[in-house]
Amino acid sequence: SRPTVQYVASLSELPQALQPYYTQGYVLSALHPIILSVGRTRSLPFSLLYRAILARPRPSKQTASMCHSVPMLKVEEWPLPGDSLTCDTVRALIDRVNSSARGGVRFVGSVLQQVSGITNGRVHSPKRGCRSPPRTPPGTPPGDRELEDNTYSPDLRLLVFFHSWAPGCAPLDSLACQYHQGALSMRVSRKGQVVSSLEADWLELTAAYYRKGWSLVDSFVYWDTPKGEPVPRSLEGLFVYEERSSSPPANDTIVVEQWTVIEGSNVKTDYGPLLHTLAEFGWLLTCVLPTPIIRHDSDGNLATKQVVFLQRPVRGQAAGQPRNQV
Repeated sequence: SRPTVQYVASLSELPQALQPYYTQGYVLSALHPIILSVGRTRSLPFSLLYRAILARPRPSKQTASMCHSVPMLKVEEWPLPGDSLTCDTVRALIDRVNSSARGGVRFVGSVLQQVSGITNGRVHSPKRGCRSPPRTPPGTPPGDRELEDNTYSPDLRLLVFFHSWAPGCAPLDSLACQYHQGALSMRVSRKGQVVSSLEADWLELTAAYYRKGWSLVDSFVYWDTPKGEPVPRSLEGLFVYEERSSSPPANDTIVVEQWTVIEGSNVKTDYGPLLHTLAEFGWLLTCVLPTPIIRHDSDGNLATKQVVFLQRPVRGQAAGQPRNQV
């Protein structure tokens, strides 16, 4: 089915925009920009398009709770120091996500945005991007007090999405989730500074975590190269995995590199039909890695690539044998 278009002034308004779906039992599974403009001298016209994937979870013994309650989606804005995202910054962010999770919320995902500055709590001139780590990493993310005071003007902010429940109504497997980092690396080809293709053994990168029954929920990649430095043939980043408080079985996974085609100002084709087909066999989307790779199809339409991760509990085979990479 064709995706529904929601117009919002800011992604901070997304919880309100998605509330009608939540009342029907759907919840946000993944959120990502359709196009990354990193490496280019200017943002592409469609750089403000985002894809929000919602799913209606099937009840199970692990998700049982003391009362029936649909989660509430909430978003927090975390300003980041400096103008580059680094491994140290991401690790500190994961620590902060874990701190929030101990308060009874569940991490859904995040969106990185580059901004020109923050004044009295308002963010101006939003841009998109993620740069490679500098030689000297910046400090750790600010605490809550610093976020409220806005005593500095950072160049980056992270919009962090959580699910929360009414007291006593959180599913048992959502209580005290923990989040862990995992290595992410890929080989890339470039045209100038722009990434034109990528290659990675996604299953090798993720298999050990799926064997533990963890879920891949988010990713951070350092796409850009600082000016004056050699253009690397590989890129690094971090995956974020969720460990639930229960003891789930090992997971199978399917990884698909998929194209989204934009015709005019509308999405013509994307991975939506694939998700519907695989959902019939128990496969659930857990994470989408957007890339800056674009091309034009035979009709002249713009196409951009995403890496789609799906998983389900192991069925009828040895635990920890990941399935497919397409």
